Amino acid sequence: MTWTPPAGTRGLIFDCDGTLADTMPIHHRAWVAMLTPHGIPFPPERFYRLGGMPTAQIIGVLSRETGVAVTDLDGMVHAKESAFLDFLHEVTPIAAVVAVAEAYRNKLPMAVASGGYRAVVLQTLAKVGIAGWFDAVVCAEDTARHKPEPDVFLEAARRLGVPPEACVVFEDTDIGLEAAARAGMHAVDVRAWR
Repeated sequence: MTWTPPAGTRGLIFDCDGTLADTMPIHHRAWVAMLTPHGIPFPPERFYRLGGMPTAQIIGVLSRETGVAVTDLDGMVHAKESAFLDFLHEVTPIAAVVAVAEAYRNKLPMAVASGGYRAVVLQTLAKVGIAGWFDAVVCAEDTARHKPEPDVFLEAARRLGVPPEACVVFEDTDIGLEAAARAGMHAVDVRAWR
């Protein structure tokens, strides 16, 4: 499969989890491992609807929905991210999306814009062999608001020095696609590429 950027494209922005790296089933396993002792259910369909939000924000959503009080948010975040890293060896690249990044590497400015935490995102990019390909990596720590708000994509465009309307976003979640639209960017739903 080949992809051609729309006319006027000056920058490419990629989500990480579920877009560049096939991590979503592994993230779900990590979530279940962390949440089960707290008595918080997280069925796959709910997990995928929240894809793109930072871990701490998802925990808040689930706490409100289930009525289960969270007394150690930082501890829960750490436990979930640690559980994911235990499975990192299973992560593989999403070939069709990585092929686009490879084709435009050093030809167009490129960024990663993720709701994940920097330490985990960087390890994920390294695991799939694409660390160092991007001019900017924007993560949950870099913006106050998160997908579906446009901030992560706007910050990525700012760091690339490219106007938002000249960026194309590659995403795999509804809230990520909504964030790209709110940022005024063209978006590609990579779920159709699998």
